[in-house]
This record gives sequence, structure tokens and C-alpha cells, in this order.
Amino acid sequence: MELKQYARIVWVRWWLPVGLALIVLVASLPGMLKPKPTVYQAAMRFAVGVAPEPGAGEYYTYDRYYTWLASEYLVDDLAEVVKSSLFAQAVSAELAAQGLQVPTGAISGSTQAGKLHRILSVNITWSQEGELREIANAAVRALQTRSAEFLAQLGSENAEVRLIDPPVVFAVGASLQDRLDLPIRLLLAALAGVALAFVLDYVDDSVRSAAEVEAMGLKVLGAIPAAGRAWPRPRRQP
Repeated sequence: MELKQYARIVWVRWWLPVGLALIVLVASLPGMLKPKPTVYQAAMRFAVGVAPEPGAGEYYTYDRYYTWLASEYLVDDLAEVVKSSLFAQAVSAELAAQGLQVPTGAISGSTQAGKLHRILSVNITWSQEGELREIANAAVRALQTRSAEFLAQLGSENAEVRLIDPPVVFAVGASLQDRLDLPIRLLLAALAGVALAFVLDYVDDSVRSAAEVEAMGLKVLGAIPAAGRAWPRPRRQP
């Protein structure tokens, strides 16, 4: 089947993809018009390092290569600790001391950690700006005051965690998924309409062109053109 025939099938039943897209658009309007709550995020960064072992003799220490390597491994492990319930409990305890009760599960579910070389990035997402500032400050205190507890579980006792970028709270706009949600829905609805048009054309046994008649082994002697608009003929000038 040629591309022209595919295009003709879609053109004849153009109302299917257009209609399905309109139905999806109308069904999605209530969710689009509903105001979404503002979400805030706090971002902070920490430098994590291991103190080098003191040299006790005149021997080659690999220029502190293993010290830098251990620091990178420590950041990888500490990034997972920040997302754990142990860290959430420590932050919740810090908040309780300030008179703010926040569930541990909400803290662990809203905390994300990233790493780059020996830099640990911590991001916390929350719906209330004021509470988020308190949670971010509590997270900083937990990492700085209880770092020995966290790092001891990782088998490191001479590591240090230092805050290099204080928490910065900002409003988070619509995510890429939210922006692409409606266009993807409309595209899928249009594709479903095109597929339905091909299905209807497949089950339709009517003859619509001379080529289909010739494909059945019959000879076409003539064809009556489809009724269309009769354009007026130009008048002859006398």
C-alpha cells in the first residue's frame, strides 16, 4: 500500500484523531485549571574529606592518593545515609528540640542527595517555605554535630563534614513531566484515532476507487467523478 493510500485513509476519517484529541483535551481541562500548590526546595552542599594519616617514617605515601580516594568513596556512602531513616530521625530530633514536630517518613521521602567528586549535595522538597527553612537548618546541624555517628557506621573515624553552601530556599516551577503531560496525552489520543481509522478501513468492504475494482480482477470501463462544486466558466468577451 502506497503512502497516498495511507494518507487517504486518514483523510477520509480525519474526525477520529481530531475527535479523540478534543475529548482528551476537554477531560484534562479541570485538572489544568485547578491551581496547583507551590512547592519549595532547599539546596545545600557539604565538603566531605578524610584527614590524611600522619607519616611515621621516610617512605613514599602515594601523595595522599588513598586519602582522596577514600574521601570519594565516603561521599558515595554518605549520600545513601542522608536518604536513610537514620538521618531522618536525627533531623526530626533536631526539629523536636526547636518545638516543630515533623514525621520521620515525610523527611526521608522529601530528601534527595547527590555527589560530585568529594562534594555532597542535599536537596529537600517541602510545601511550606517556613517549615522548609527549619528542616534545612536541622539537616545541617544533624550532619555537623552527628557526623561522627554517621561516619563511624561507614568505618571511618577521621572524616570531616563541612558546610560550604548554606541552605537556599526557592520555589520550584512546573517539572518537565507536568509540562509534557497534556501534549503527550493529545499525541496518544491522535495516534489512537489514526489506528482506529485504519481498523475501520480494514473492516470496510465497500469499493471506493477504480484501483480497488481492478485489484478484484475486473476491468474498469469508466468512472463517474465525485460530485463537487461547479466552478463558473469565464464569460467570453464580445
